[in-house]
Amino acid sequence: MNSGDMTFIQHLVELRDKLLRSVVAILIIFIGIFPFANEVYSFIAAPIVGVLPTDTNIIAIGVISPFLTPLKMALIFAVYLAMPYLLYQLWSFIAPALYKHEKQLVIPLVVSSTILFYAGLLFSFYIVFPVIFGFLASIGPSIVDFTPDIQYYLDFVLKVSFAFGVAFEVPIATILLIMFGVTTVETLRKNRPYVIIGAFALGMILTPPDVISQTLIAIPMWLLFEAGLILAPLIKTRSRATKKDEENKKQNNNYKDSEVNDQEEDSSDSELEAEIDKIDDEFAKMDDEFADYIRKLDEEDKNK
Repeated sequence: MNSGDMTFIQHLVELRDKLLRSVVAILIIFIGIFPFANEVYSFIAAPIVGVLPTDTNIIAIGVISPFLTPLKMALIFAVYLAMPYLLYQLWSFIAPALYKHEKQLVIPLVVSSTILFYAGLLFSFYIVFPVIFGFLASIGPSIVDFTPDIQYYLDFVLKVSFAFGVAFEVPIATILLIMFGVTTVETLRKNRPYVIIGAFALGMILTPPDVISQTLIAIPMWLLFEAGLILAPLIKTRSRATKKDEENKKQNNNYKDSEVNDQEEDSSDSELEAEIDKIDDEFAKMDDEFADYIRKLDEEDKNK
């Protein structure tokens, strides 16, 4: 069923089905990794543990934080692992409203979106976090022990890692904007300075209030934006594709019209030939009748 043939209620039902499938996928993964929640949190805490003083660990201020925080980490980790399926559900919900050439890009977009999202997570974990935590551990007063809380650390890691995962989707966003005709490559190139400023402003909003993390997220966003500009001309835009489809449709209509005209001409010729044959038959009949009349006159004259 096409998107245009579906009612608003049917769209809501389909959206509900997509959301239910996504939730079920997350729950299945969460149940699988829940027994290893403490190991998952220990792996996520490795960047900050590496910069803590010797014989120092992360502390837990809350009474039930040692239980709830790894549980929360396992749930978020399940969402990250289910991201390919979540993105596929998102694109499959949007796909009925797309043109045929755009539907062919669903799988490539899902794959590229997943790869870029995971690339952002890995970039934040292996490059950004060691730099940020090393800077924070060395900048504080010597009389202050750098021992973060388990819950605060998790909130910080989730916020920054998700920000980098979303920021690395800039090429996909750029390609989609150009593909749907919202903007053009020339316009984006012309407004490149504003895009760079916007990347730093977005980095300031998505990351903690320090210059290092802001710069580390703004520069990759800018470079990924440039990558999107390079790849965008390879994608067929909606306006261009629509124009081509209209031209093909017009050519098909012209071809059909020509076929109809030819059929009409053939039909007219056939009718004309039939009329001529009918007239010839009438003349032949008249000739036969006239010949019979002359023959009768001759016979009457002989009898006289």
